Amino acid sequence: MASIASLGIGSGLDLNGLLGDLEKAENKRLEPIAAQQSSYKTKLSAFGKLESSLNALRDAASKLGDPATFTAVGSEITGSAVSVSTGKGAEAGRYQIEVSQLAQAQSSASKGFSSKSDDLGISGTLSFTVGSGDQIDVDYASGDSLSDIRDAINAKDAGANASIINDGSGYRLVMTSSETGTDAEIAFSSDTDFSFETKVAAQDAQLKVNGIDIVSQTNTVEEAIQGVTLKLDATTDAAATLTVSKDTEAMSASVKAFVDAYNAVQKTADALTGYNADTDTAGLLLGDSTMRSIESRLRGALSTPNDDGGSYRLLSNMGIERQLDGTLKIDSDKFDQALADDTAGVSQFFSGADGESGFIGSFDKTLGTILDSGGSLEAATDGIDSTLASLKDRYSRMQDSISSTIDRYRKQFSQLDSLVSQMNSMSSYLNQQFSALSAQTK
Repeated sequence: MASIASLGIGSGLDLNGLLGDLEKAENKRLEPIAAQQSSYKTKLSAFGKLESSLNALRDAASKLGDPATFTAVGSEITGSAVSVSTGKGAEAGRYQIEVSQLAQAQSSASKGFSSKSDDLGISGTLSFTVGSGDQIDVDYASGDSLSDIRDAINAKDAGANASIINDGSGYRLVMTSSETGTDAEIAFSSDTDFSFETKVAAQDAQLKVNGIDIVSQTNTVEEAIQGVTLKLDATTDAAATLTVSKDTEAMSASVKAFVDAYNAVQKTADALTGYNADTDTAGLLLGDSTMRSIESRLRGALSTPNDDGGSYRLLSNMGIERQLDGTLKIDSDKFDQALADDTAGVSQFFSGADGESGFIGSFDKTLGTILDSGGSLEAATDGIDSTLASLKDRYSRMQDSISSTIDRYRKQFSQLDSLVSQMNSMSSYLNQQFSALSAQTK
C-alpha cells in the first residue's frame, strides 16, 4: 500500500494534501466528544473544590463541638519559681503558692580508688535497696575494676545509677537515685569495701497552696490544684500568686474558625454557581441539582432550633447571624456577653448535654449526608466518572472509525494515482505515435 507521503507522485495530483484535508475534516467529529469530556472533568474538579471546603468546615465543627473547648482555662503566675500548665478539669480560681523545699535525689559516694580501670584486688558483694524495693546484690571479684562494678550496678536497672567521679585525689563510685524524693532513698547493707557516704540526701518537695501543706516526691506536682500541674523550679521568698481563669479567647477563636470555614464554603459555592453578566461567564455548577441540594441542606442545618434544653436554641440567640449573601457574621459584643454570662449554656448549645449532640451533632449529620460514603457528593462524582468512562469508549470508537475511513480514502487515492499514472503514460505513448505517423505522412 502506498504511504500518504508518496501519494500523487504517479499522477501529479495533490492527493497527499487532499487526504490531509479529509483527515482534518474527519477528526472534527471528535471535537464534540472532547468538549464533553473537558466539561465533565471541569465539573468533577469543581466538586473536588467544594468537597475540600466542606471537609475543612467539618473539622472546624468537630473542634467546636468538643465540650473541652468551653472548659478551657488560662493561667498566670507571678515570679519565676513555679511554672504552670492547665488541663482538663481546671477551674477558675486564685491561689497563693509557697515553696519551702525542692525534691532531690539521693547521691552517695564511695571512698577513693587510685584507678577506674585497674584490678581493685577485692572481692565480695555490694548490697543496696532503693526505697521499698527488693535488695539488690552486685558481686565483684579479683580482677574487676571500678568501671566493671559500675557497669554491673547499672545492668541491674534497680532505680539507682552508678557513675565514676575523679575528685582530684582519686576515683569515687557515685550512686544516685533515678527518682527524687524519700521514696527513692538508697540504703546500703553491705559496702565495707566502698564505704559509701551520703553527699546529697533524698528529700521531698514541700509547698503550701493557700496555706495548706503539700508534700511531693517530685518537683512536678499534679492535682494539688484540680486540673493544674505545678513545676517547682526554686524555693520562694514570697508567695507566688496563681490566677486561673476561663480562656474565653480560645472559645471565641473556635467559634470564629467555624464561621470562617462556613463562609469559605459559601464563597466557594457562590463562585461555582454564579453568573458574570459582564463576561457572560457561568459558574461550573450553575443549575446543578446536587449543588442546589447541598446549599439547601446547609441553610436548613444553620436554622434548625436546638431543643437540647439549654439556654440557647439558635445561633442568632448568641449573636451569630446569617447575612443576605448567605455568610455568617458574629456580633462580638453579644457573643462575648453570652460566654461571660453562661459559658455552660453556650457549651450545651454546641455540644449538647451529653457532649455529643447539640447543634454540632445535628450539623455533622447534615455534613455526613453530603460527605460520607453514599452521600450526595459521592453519588454526583460517581455519575460523572461513569459518564467520562462512557465518553472515553465513544472517543476510542470514533477514532477507530476515522482511522478506517482514512485508510479507505488512502487506498482509493492510491488506486486513482495508479490509474491516472497509467492514463498519462498511455497519453504520452499515443502522442508519440501520432507524431511519428504525421512525420511519415509529410
